[in-house]
Amino acid sequence: MNKTIGIFGGGQLGRMMAQAALPLNIQCTFFEASADCPSAALGTVYSSAAEHGLQNFIQSADVFSLEFENTPLADVDVLTQSKALHPPRQALAIAQNRLQEKALFDALQIPVAPYKAVDSLDSLQAAVAELGLPIVLKTATGGYDGKGQFVLRSADQIDQAWAELGPAGSLIAESFVTFSREVSIIAVRGQNGDVKTWPLAENHHHHGILSHSIVPAPNSIDLQPVAQDYITRLLNHLNYVGVLTLELFVTEKGLYANEMAPRVHNSGHWSIEGAVCSQFENHVRAVAGLPLGSTEVVRPTVMVNIIGQHPKSEDVLALNGAHLHLYNKTEREGRKIGHITLMPNDSRELTSLCRQLAKILPNPLALSEDMSI
Repeated sequence: MNKTIGIFGGGQLGRMMAQAALPLNIQCTFFEASADCPSAALGTVYSSAAEHGLQNFIQSADVFSLEFENTPLADVDVLTQSKALHPPRQALAIAQNRLQEKALFDALQIPVAPYKAVDSLDSLQAAVAELGLPIVLKTATGGYDGKGQFVLRSADQIDQAWAELGPAGSLIAESFVTFSREVSIIAVRGQNGDVKTWPLAENHHHHGILSHSIVPAPNSIDLQPVAQDYITRLLNHLNYVGVLTLELFVTEKGLYANEMAPRVHNSGHWSIEGAVCSQFENHVRAVAGLPLGSTEVVRPTVMVNIIGQHPKSEDVLALNGAHLHLYNKTEREGRKIGHITLMPNDSRELTSLCRQLAKILPNPLALSEDMSI
């Protein structure tokens, strides 16, 4: 196999996709504004700012994928005139618009929180009256890691919420869901329609940014088949090829879908060491038309993001069962610059590792000292 995969974006997801591709003798190229992006060490970067950058990128590879759901549809439309893109354009377009995404969930009978479209102050007031408070007001397009959102808890915040988000254009108001935890299901679909899923991850956030994921999610035996059913409906309906992620809330009424990501996902980084075949390798296999690999868990795993500042590598690597992944990114507050995978033998060892890791990280996250696996 001597294919080349072109990837829209050159961040850490593209970097890890390219790392997974190399053992398969598959090369990657990237379409990215920054020449020194995290993926630059793994393949040629074609500048999105250059006059003929897109055309040169299109000529550089046999088949294409992406690492960022905000990839411009205009670029995709130029590409697909002559080359194949996995995942399909339809999945990308839907994921870029929360209203379209919710409509798709409704059509496939995947439960979601009650919601209303908002395009004016009057319609926001009407949404508050119909949905009740609190609600989460979000931009319909753009926004990630908690950006583009406003939690509206009282009627006297309506004007403020509209002033902050109204200029962004189309909005969506969602009823605030009371949930016990957030989980995500990641699955991959091959070009032949074969579908494989990884176990649910339990996700924890700190200031709106994913801090760590536990896999398999504790107490998820009954949730796993439901989540698999939901994501399989999406994959087959969209005739999807590649990795898809579905974020879900665990509520008293069952699982509610939050959003989908048409790409490899932060909550799946654990799979590099923790699964027989990682999300990155299986995505590459799917895009290249190869058979999919096993998604079975090698050992229960915890993935911890490195955010803002780097720890000392030697301190992390001194921890038993720890694997360090750095993204060649400069330090900046709130920026994901690497991750650490912990592979303990049992819950007692996990507790010890988390305590040790909390002391090592420059910006300790909300690592629980009594997590169970």
